[in-house]
Amino acid sequence: MLNVGLTGGIGAGKSEVAKLLASYGAVLIDADRIAREVVEPGTEGLAAVVAAFGPQVLHADGTLDRPALGAIVFGDEDRRRALNAIVHPLVGRRSATLQQEAGPDAIVVNDVPLLTENGLAPLYDLVVVVDARPQTQLDRLTRLRGMTEDEARARMAAQATREERLAVADVVIDNDGPLDALEPQVRALWQRLTERAAGH
Repeated sequence: MLNVGLTGGIGAGKSEVAKLLASYGAVLIDADRIAREVVEPGTEGLAAVVAAFGPQVLHADGTLDRPALGAIVFGDEDRRRALNAIVHPLVGRRSATLQQEAGPDAIVVNDVPLLTENGLAPLYDLVVVVDARPQTQLDRLTRLRGMTEDEARARMAAQATREERLAVADVVIDNDGPLDALEPQVRALWQRLTERAAGH
């Protein structure tokens, strides 16, 4: 099994790269998706979040009110740490289970937004960073995701710097340009991964 860590700043296009790799045959483990699963109604994760942050983080139907929780933790380092201390171990356990189920010949791509921030690079055989200039990220977040410039800047500031991400990269995918410039880079990466997996 080849265990790949995939990361990139918000708006850099990491999800597009993940989608392409999955279409080529990678087993994709999406930390964000798992982070949503571990706080679904009835889970220990949701119970712990409510115990820590209060019932105001729930919708009337008992599901997690992400914007309400986001408003509490963004910009408050201690609250954000408290949330991460609940969610990250649950995500780690679920990811490990999915990895075991992938099989010995799999190329497992772990889509981990906070790989750099949480010092996870050593866990992977290879770290791939999807890179874009901050100005490009800002443009995508405001134009494509409807954030205000202040919201976008706050989200970017809460993540590792571009330099910190690049420092842990074994492979850098440049996603500063149009989408059609991305595909050839990801295909070349897949070729490299399959060769490395075969020689493992």
